[in-house]
Amino acid sequence: MVERATEVVEPHTQLLRVTLEADNARAYWQRSTPGATAGDQEVEQAFVEFWFGAKTMPRVRALIAAFRARFAAFPGALAALHAWPDMDRATRVLVCHWHLQLSDPLYRRFTGDYLVERRQGGRETVSRGPVIRWIAEVDDQGRWSASTRAQFASKLLSAAHSAGFVASIRDPRALTLPRVPAGALGYLMYLLRSVVFAGSLLDNPYLRSVGLAGSAVDDKLRTVAGLSCRRTGDVSEFTWDHDSLEDWVRHTRGSTA
Repeated sequence: MVERATEVVEPHTQLLRVTLEADNARAYWQRSTPGATAGDQEVEQAFVEFWFGAKTMPRVRALIAAFRARFAAFPGALAALHAWPDMDRATRVLVCHWHLQLSDPLYRRFTGDYLVERRQGGRETVSRGPVIRWIAEVDDQGRWSASTRAQFASKLLSAAHSAGFVASIRDPRALTLPRVPAGALGYLMYLLRSVVFAGSLLDNPYLRSVGLAGSAVDDKLRTVAGLSCRRTGDVSEFTWDHDSLEDWVRHTRGSTA
């Protein structure tokens, strides 16, 4: 039986310290040992071996903590990423985006709901002011001060820019959508198969964030190696050719670029 993790639902402030960081994430995948116990030893190793370049010890500690929460927390993900060293950049950025969604409910709502609703409503740009107001609306328990909400808005927009959802770092920022390689979509589907999350495999904020909904999902899935989906009305049936995300990467990564 495939071990299952759960998407994070409790809001937190880790995004204020570490945004998307796709290049540093790749260094972490390549050098971290899958299954290793979290602790100061890995932080020390990353610092001494310059995993992330000439970063200070506090910065290395923040990166390791964020990457463990985003990748190591989901069974099989780190081993799969470690086994895919030649992943193309477009796929790498999307993998980081989806893992950030999984581990951060505010970013998940921002990219999977708020930006989607703006696009669907014909609004082609986004700016920091409206994002601050949106954060105040979703922060129904008043967790964060006005200054913290402003910081969150900046970090959300920065991460969305790095992921390919906004075109610039200056207001107003045009909304865009990243290209979704078949390999990236295959990774997401096998990842979600082992995760408890709100929604279904064909309708969720992970797919919606990249513009995939309805028949567009079905069309794109036909290009993915290692799985197939047959949908009849509201009933969908998946056929998985591999037992786990790591198995899928090891058997198909040569055809997932």
